[in-house]
Amino acid sequence: MQTIYEAYSPEETFEFGKRLGEAAKPGDVYALAGDLGVGKTVLAKGIAEGLGITDPIVSPTFTIVQIYESGRMPFYHFDVYRICDPEEMEEIGYEDYFYGNGLTMIEWADLVEDLLPVTRKNIRIEKDLEKGLDYRRITVSEVGI
Repeated sequence: MQTIYEAYSPEETFEFGKRLGEAAKPGDVYALAGDLGVGKTVLAKGIAEGLGITDPIVSPTFTIVQIYESGRMPFYHFDVYRICDPEEMEEIGYEDYFYGNGLTMIEWADLVEDLLPVTRKNIRIEKDLEKGLDYRRITVSEVGI
């Protein structure tokens, strides 16, 4: 199943993320893809709010994973942009998160596609400058469900 959402502002991207967070269940994995500056972190902030997380959300570009536990379930926020070798993910113990009891969201998921669970939601964010600078098309595809 595939759903397409169109956002015309960062606030609308955030609100869509919030709805994703509200609908999330323990063990869900969101595999996020999109170019630099497309709004992946804005979406992550919305997801966190939907989970009831009050901590400031920052992209874990250098730490690879940021764990938030103040919401209704843990939120494991990965940014694998700097991963050069799948062994780095093993050193982090990624399977504990991917197959854990929280919501796992992986920015740049296409870089570690071979490690992703079979059952997940693929989320792609794309710009279309013909529709405006803030326009985003967000495509959610359920895989293995």
